[in-house]
Amino acid sequence: MKDTYKTISKASKEVLFKDKNSKFFGYAFPVLNEDTVKDHIDELKKQHHSARHWCYAYQIGTDENNIQFRANDDGEPNNSAGMPIYGQIQSFEVTNILIVVVRYFGGVKLGVGGLINAYKTTAQMALESSRIVTRTINKQFEIRFDYKNMNKVMRVIKEKNLNIINQTLELDCKIIISVRLKDSLNIYNKFNTIFEVEIKELDN
Repeated sequence: MKDTYKTISKASKEVLFKDKNSKFFGYAFPVLNEDTVKDHIDELKKQHHSARHWCYAYQIGTDENNIQFRANDDGEPNNSAGMPIYGQIQSFEVTNILIVVVRYFGGVKLGVGGLINAYKTTAQMALESSRIVTRTINKQFEIRFDYKNMNKVMRVIKEKNLNIINQTLELDCKIIISVRLKDSLNIYNKFNTIFEVEIKELDN
């Protein structure tokens, strides 16, 4: 079971590719939702207000069944900008990422082939200047129990070296743990068989 994915840890440095007087500025950002995508693009439009095109591609999601992606040519010929950028996201096998390439037209047309090469190369440069990290896909569980059963629960948490996200330890106790996907069924079953302890999966 695949329970890791690659992404970038922080925004890349600005990169620059030039071809026949046209300038292409490239940026890569870690993103988790479409609102963040829009914020980054709006920010770049302010920063590069005299540019001609702000082309981009993004991919969000860590599970093959819930991947969202979009490629936008922003006025360039069809599939000459957004898809070459998205191709680099696929090539580097990264997700939860946005790549934007800002173009200043230099007065000489590059043709579709030239544009494809320019957008692809700039996206590649942005990714190469980013720190790519591997992260685990985790599930979160809520464990509920009476205070008297605390030792039983904590013994499993310690033995399995589980990551506690949140805990409320009163008469009625509640602990939220984060577990790697490949271990999640085993951990669920472990708690589910303890008398007077309830466990349920949470939507991350």
